[in-house]
Amino acid sequence: MAVKMIKVHGSGNDFYLLDQTQFPEPLTDEELKQLAMNVCKRDGAGLYDGADGVLVVDKSKHPSVLGRMRVINADGTEASMCGNGLRTVARYLGTQNSREDFRVQTMYADLKVQAVADFAHHVPAYSVEISPVTFDAESLGMHANHNATTIINEKIPAISADLKFSAVAVPNPHLIAFVDHATLVGPELGRIGEWMNDGKNKIFPDGVNVSFVEVLGKNSIFVRTFERGVGFTNACGTAMSASSLMYVLLHQESTDFNQQIQVTNPGGMVYTVVHQGADEDYWMELIGNATFVRIVTLPVEAALAGDYSTATATETGEQPAYEQFVANLSQPN
Repeated sequence: MAVKMIKVHGSGNDFYLLDQTQFPEPLTDEELKQLAMNVCKRDGAGLYDGADGVLVVDKSKHPSVLGRMRVINADGTEASMCGNGLRTVARYLGTQNSREDFRVQTMYADLKVQAVADFAHHVPAYSVEISPVTFDAESLGMHANHNATTIINEKIPAISADLKFSAVAVPNPHLIAFVDHATLVGPELGRIGEWMNDGKNKIFPDGVNVSFVEVLGKNSIFVRTFERGVGFTNACGTAMSASSLMYVLLHQESTDFNQQIQVTNPGGMVYTVVHQGADEDYWMELIGNATFVRIVTLPVEAALAGDYSTATATETGEQPAYEQFVANLSQPN
């Protein structure tokens, strides 16, 4: 039988969206892993231009929830959340069910999503909730200092002699450093990101997303991310949300809670809003594009075998509009 997938992206963080309800029997976890490892390959080895991962959409048994999202990274591992991907899943589920405001089940929480005004002509946008938030070292899988329960704006000498890091899970783990522009675009992020995700380091043995953040101005930051299971990515939604949280907590002379922050990234731009609830519980709104690039169809057996010779694609026409939107943004060189 044939499988239909939609190539989607949020801020250039791209995925193949796979709706499990199209099959009489859903693909198994092993088949999903194999599919992701096949179709996501870059440099012409994957399906068309590859992807950062596969977004698996399915029904949810939770009450008042429209659907379920799973995130399979390009290397076959499963991520607990993906903010950029959630926006595209929200658009897909909302369109299928004629809804604009609902919840989506993710690994750790049922998250609020909502359609918002288009960013530009033919650039639809969604707002999604990013939560839960924790700074607990055990929850992060962090072993930087056995006497420390949190790392907030502190040096970790084994990683860098100069940079200060904050560790936060939203719920997937992030290591964040505020840097100057030269450091942002230099080689240090790649060095740290690769080491933190080589499976051998003792600080984050299960790996971690690493982001460098440059403050561009009041309520304006640039985030560059080395993503666990992916590598350098055009954008990481949870990284931008976690970076916004740390910007509010560490730079309150420039911003505060409930203010809209513009977050630029190598793939485009989003807005975030950091909220503080009771007992200092934090959650973030992530507001950005939800672009459908093309609809791809091929035999499911071929997809699992990495054979794309019979694949067919229909372009939606949304990508040129998004590229024009990005061209109008000002970004660091």
